[in-house]
Amino acid sequence: MNIARIATADGKVSYATVEGDQYRLIAGDLFGDWRPGTTLVPRSAARLLAPVEPPQIVAIGLNYRRHAAESGMAVPPAPLIFIKTLNAITGPGEPVLLPKMAPNEVDYEAELVIVIGRTAKHVAEADVDRYILGYTCGNDVSARDCQIRLDKQWARGKCFDTFAPIGPWITTGINADDLAISMTLNGQVVQNSRTSDLVFSCRQLVSYVSQCMTLRPGSIIMTGTPEGVGMGRKPPLWLQDGDVMTVEIEGIGKLTNPTRKEV
Repeated sequence: MNIARIATADGKVSYATVEGDQYRLIAGDLFGDWRPGTTLVPRSAARLLAPVEPPQIVAIGLNYRRHAAESGMAVPPAPLIFIKTLNAITGPGEPVLLPKMAPNEVDYEAELVIVIGRTAKHVAEADVDRYILGYTCGNDVSARDCQIRLDKQWARGKCFDTFAPIGPWITTGINADDLAISMTLNGQVVQNSRTSDLVFSCRQLVSYVSQCMTLRPGSIIMTGTPEGVGMGRKPPLWLQDGDVMTVEIEGIGKLTNPTRKEV
């Protein structure tokens, strides 16, 4: 099932299931008790938003084996956790801004994103599936000069406005252990891998992060990016004004965002 978050012409924001060329608004609380409602909205009459407004954005570094290799770094012995801030969230079709403060070394990162469905703390790996609502596509956009060369830590380079596009919707009921994942930049495939190359699986990540912090309903975990990022290329491939990025994940769909210089 695909669950979208949409805005209609009257300004109302709703969750809805995706049914062909229409949306069915849900009744109740997506993170509690809910059911498909009776109201149908043509897809042409609604705008897709980021599929969730997460209270927490947890991200994982160096979590694909071949990405660690292209970065010249060892595979970490435990998940490498960092945080992105809520201002970074944006939705399908919305522009990713190349920030005035750091426009020159902005990089793309296709990611599988876990959406937490219920409060999770000290969750055993065997029980994780009960805490995952579903999955979506994400793009962990990063200003590499800030992240690596200038600041010596990751916060600023990961947290500019629009640096966490997610969408197009939340997909439930899929096995995320071996999905094709890719990034297409201006029509050229630049990342192409499978989630079976993850160092730490989705179940391992949710369990591990829940030992560290209480995960709230609607929180997301960005699970890491495969090889092929811009900084790993020779010469590096940085995002330019007017580029178009598309993250595609098997069984979920496509997330497309253009880039634009911040004014």
